[in-house]
Amino acid sequence: MKDQRKAIPWIALVALGLLSFGAGVADGADEAPVPVIHVTDLHRPHVDPDDHWDLACVFALAHAGAIDLRAVVIDYPLARLKDRNPDVAAVAQMNRITGLAVPVAAGSPHPMKSRNDVQPYASASDHQGVRTVLNVLQRAERPVVIHITGCCRDVAIAGKKAPDLFARKCAAIYLNAGTGVSSAKLEYNVTLGKAAYAAIFDLPCPLYWMPCFEGTVPEDQPEKRGYGTHYAFRQSEILPGLSKRTQNFFLYMFDRRLDHHWLHYLEQEPDGKLLAQFTGKDRHMWCTGGFLHCAGSTVAANGTIQPRGKARAGVVFAFEPINVTCSDEGVTTWRPDRNSANRFIFHVRNRESYPSAMTAAMKSLLGKLP
Repeated sequence: MKDQRKAIPWIALVALGLLSFGAGVADGADEAPVPVIHVTDLHRPHVDPDDHWDLACVFALAHAGAIDLRAVVIDYPLARLKDRNPDVAAVAQMNRITGLAVPVAAGSPHPMKSRNDVQPYASASDHQGVRTVLNVLQRAERPVVIHITGCCRDVAIAGKKAPDLFARKCAAIYLNAGTGVSSAKLEYNVTLGKAAYAAIFDLPCPLYWMPCFEGTVPEDQPEKRGYGTHYAFRQSEILPGLSKRTQNFFLYMFDRRLDHHWLHYLEQEPDGKLLAQFTGKDRHMWCTGGFLHCAGSTVAANGTIQPRGKARAGVVFAFEPINVTCSDEGVTTWRPDRNSANRFIFHVRNRESYPSAMTAAMKSLLGKLP
């Protein structure tokens, strides 16, 4: 089988869903894990704690050997969020917990003026995130997966600057933004940069689109339901069972700490009052399925993480081939297309079990953090 894979182009393998990215969490495969770049709007103080849950998930996959996390790129804070900074301390904490040494870069402060704007006016420091994306792709010995969980700006600029590089070295982009049904009201991540969001759909690499919400589905079109990644859980279902250092990672964020004691905070006993306060809160999530899919895994209705190639029935989500376009204003139009080789959409196959199954899967994943 390995010899057959070498004879088939990487992009074709990715598009057909035949390639098991790295050692899936449940399958113990011995293939080298896929290189990954995680792009996020991870800030301190946090805007939404889901970004820290996502960061913990990708580090847990890296710690388990399911992915090779090469870099974290953090969006430049919005102009109206002058009290926020890229949360490099959270990345440092996860590096400390896992023993990894993943580099972190800040994104461009300049919104794209059009879907083809590569910002020639930007300074070297402005494009630290863009260069990080390009450098990881250039140096990687095998094509790289990129997760976008916030603004699309840095990946869009990188892709527009070097489309040939993306065609050769980007295995896939997992795009967490938008709605499954076109809506007059744009989803939050799209509003962070409409031109950048639109530009992602132009790039010459496989795109796994993960609309955050399904949108308003007409009553007479039930077939359009389930095209949204959102689910929610009560934090008491996961937090109490995590390691002490992982609990402290979340408490340091929840408590909106602005000191520089990120390392020693990890080593102390978790604050029982804070833990009790935040375990009782609900958490909304969107990106978990893409992280697992990238690592060669999927989630069964009972919440177990299973290798994609063997879990043919009973899974709660899948990616389906589509034909999709995106306007300059960030409005998407798509239709199913069995012949599509490089555009896919996230689809919840089991709406009843999806929230509980994803929660159980994340609990299992984060429980592996030391």
